[in-house]
Amino acid sequence: MGSPGSELRNEMRIEWDVPIPMDDGLVLRADVYRPSASGRHPVLLSYGPYAKGLAFQDGYPSAWQRMVAEHPDVAYGSSNRYQSWEVVDPEKWVPDGYVCVRVDSRGTGCSPGFIDHFSPRETRDFYQCIEWAGVQPWSSGKVGLSGVSYYGINQWHVASLQPPHLTAMCIWEGAADWYRDMTHHGGILSTFWANWYDMQVKTVQHGLGERGPKSRVTGKPVCGDEMLSDRELYANRCDFGEEIRAHPLDDDYHRERSPLWDKITVPFLSAANWGGQGLHPRGNFEGFVRAASKDKWLEAHGLEHWTHFYTDYGVNLQKRFFDCFLKGADNGWKDQPRVQLQIRHVDRFVERHEAEWPIARTQWTRFYLDPIDQSLRREPVASAGSVSYDAYGEGVTFIGAPFERETEITGPLASRLFMSSSTADADLFLVFRVFTPDMREVVFMGAIDPHTPVAQGWLRASHRKLDPELSTEYRPYHTHDELQPLQPGEVVPLDIELWPTSIVVPAGHRLALTVRGRDYEWGKSTGARLSNFKNELRGCGPFLHDDPRDRPVAIFGGRTTLHVGRERQPYVLVPVIPA
Repeated sequence: MGSPGSELRNEMRIEWDVPIPMDDGLVLRADVYRPSASGRHPVLLSYGPYAKGLAFQDGYPSAWQRMVAEHPDVAYGSSNRYQSWEVVDPEKWVPDGYVCVRVDSRGTGCSPGFIDHFSPRETRDFYQCIEWAGVQPWSSGKVGLSGVSYYGINQWHVASLQPPHLTAMCIWEGAADWYRDMTHHGGILSTFWANWYDMQVKTVQHGLGERGPKSRVTGKPVCGDEMLSDRELYANRCDFGEEIRAHPLDDDYHRERSPLWDKITVPFLSAANWGGQGLHPRGNFEGFVRAASKDKWLEAHGLEHWTHFYTDYGVNLQKRFFDCFLKGADNGWKDQPRVQLQIRHVDRFVERHEAEWPIARTQWTRFYLDPIDQSLRREPVASAGSVSYDAYGEGVTFIGAPFERETEITGPLASRLFMSSSTADADLFLVFRVFTPDMREVVFMGAIDPHTPVAQGWLRASHRKLDPELSTEYRPYHTHDELQPLQPGEVVPLDIELWPTSIVVPAGHRLALTVRGRDYEWGKSTGARLSNFKNELRGCGPFLHDDPRDRPVAIFGGRTTLHVGRERQPYVLVPVIPA
């Protein structure tokens, strides 16, 4: 690829395919959008695999159409020609004095090389891109990181290396822990990444050339001019799904793709999604609590996981943060309460600020499971009993009494169960639910799925070992470093993390906890689909746990029994916020 082109478009100076050399001699390519006037400006940088030249509208048409139809402020004030998936629209940032740099990650788009997602090699690349941007003649030397999902996940990773020019970052719905947040929920393999790889990465791999999509702005192939054979393309990428499956425990493979919380000291804004179960909320909350940064803020919202990044609400929030740390603006951001929550009601969101997470005034409330009548109770159960279900089946639902008054539940949840299996292991899928007075389930537009329950948690029984230093009553933390097989019929305690949530439960509504042997389904068929996912959206989006190689019948296909007795009081711990 030749020297980059530079042109004035939409009142921006744009440089296409700018070369960024790496320490191993490979050259990555970036598009640089900067103010037309000369000068030094702060930089917003993103590094990722979705092809910097692929328009949002072309790569993800169903998501784009829904977003602009329901949130016209996203499209307003921009030509939308430079909109790309999960990164900022430069037309909304460059006029405010920012340089926007989009880097195609190694092996994708216009950058050659071998694809190995979230690997130490990718993280070093990202570090070097930050340092390159920090010393360009148009740069003020202050580099901020921005973006959704992938472009947020790798921010946690690169911040662990402490690049000198990294000044601030906004992690928008970015998971963090490669094992717990992303590949193995409670030790159970998530099939999301293998399917994501097919749909969103292989389609924009470098070397597709004319076979790949074209830029609607330049007309050039977004995957570069080089045309590689299918064999060459295959040789230039890792076998992502199989590599993940080959590491069922939290070993070095996972740890080198996860943050070092005590090394993250840069100011940041961490934005989570209540409905992002399966990928997007947990890391944002963990990062806020555990990172060493003194200047850190948490925000939590709902709706699709890309939406609020682009709405006026999200853009204004990000600009206040970045203006403060990248421009030195005295705009009151440092007086902003550390936690901004969009509290979820059944029909709306209400903004509220807090000083900490979890909320200090939380009333941690146990609801006890009674297997005799399958109820949720405020008091421990007096008599012993048990209930069994098919270990691959829909399980058992425990339902509480109607609430006498409106009740807010906001925070992390946890459950303690006492279970036995007829086999050497069992997978437990927990679903925290709300039902109307006439027993219709309340579901929400989640980060991806339009029928998302209130909260979910997972645990493979053989992964029940806890880390005593990192575990709390409301957030059990499993080591996932060894298997503890069950003896058939042996009763063992399980502490299960359910990911943070928020819901104001109306009077007359009921709580419920379902303990299942497979993924939650709102409906057997919904007709809901998105162009970038293979499966129909039936309640869990694409975050499924359905690889039969991970759950062989001989080990996971028996009967699971839940027990209660004087010394065995199963419960779900609920974060009730007083009115």
